[in-house]
Amino acid sequence: MNGDTSIPHFHKYQALGNDYLVIDPSEFPLDPAPDRVRAICDRNRGAGSDGILLGPLTDPGGSAAPFVRIFNPDGSEAEKSGNGVRIFARYLVDKGFAGNAAFPLLTKGGPVSARLVDAEAGLFEIDMGAASFSAASHGLFWEGGQFVNEPLSVGGETFTATFVSMGNPHCVIIVRCATREIAERYGPLVERHPMFPERTNVQFMEILDRDSVKIEIWERGAGYTLASGSSSCAAASAARRLGLVDDEVRVFMPGGFLDIEMSDDRVLMTGPVRNVFEGRFSPDFLRGIGMEGV
Repeated sequence: MNGDTSIPHFHKYQALGNDYLVIDPSEFPLDPAPDRVRAICDRNRGAGSDGILLGPLTDPGGSAAPFVRIFNPDGSEAEKSGNGVRIFARYLVDKGFAGNAAFPLLTKGGPVSARLVDAEAGLFEIDMGAASFSAASHGLFWEGGQFVNEPLSVGGETFTATFVSMGNPHCVIIVRCATREIAERYGPLVERHPMFPERTNVQFMEILDRDSVKIEIWERGAGYTLASGSSSCAAASAARRLGLVDDEVRVFMPGGFLDIEMSDDRVLMTGPVRNVFEGRFSPDFLRGIGMEGV
């Protein structure tokens, strides 16, 4: 597509240690076949990332707002990602597509609104929309209307779990002590539990006080993750739904914290984004992924 070596193929950003490659179709015409996404995200043989943000794209629905597709490192496509949309918002501001005022973004999991809060700190606020607790409308194999504070058995253990959709599915499990070990042991089992036909993101949540919680995350299609924006929104929303926290909650994760502000019709997430570097794939790598000559 371009012989200009000054044009990058990708832009790497990280949000609390959760890193994505932004691939702009105007710079690199990526065909996001699953095997190609896996090769690019591979940390030993590829560029290495927790996923790919492909955009800005034209909205299939005809809106003028920028549309982004979100791909997990296993090659699957996600409906929405809190860190992903925060990173993509930063990319749009960095490239001059957006300014300081709030602006819309579109994902497969629904629209969001982004706003730059503090340029020096890289802080963005994202309106993630309303949290949904409806199991029926999200296709869960569950006879009730909602799956809230219900028993869930996996790996010989029974947990108390709550299903939340932030445009993508989440299973929030309250534990006395949230640890990496519990996330890595039980997360894969919950992710692929028969109740969740499209698999699910999993959060193991420890309530610290009325204003703060701690979570450990097993992310659908990515595995153990240092931080997740939609997971933070889902966990805080579940805690609020159960009456365990107030409307403003700080969610602590291994990668850092996000501030979540909730009402019945929206969830606001505020946190940092950092640009890491820009890069180009070598001709040898492009041959390996079937994109020789790009």
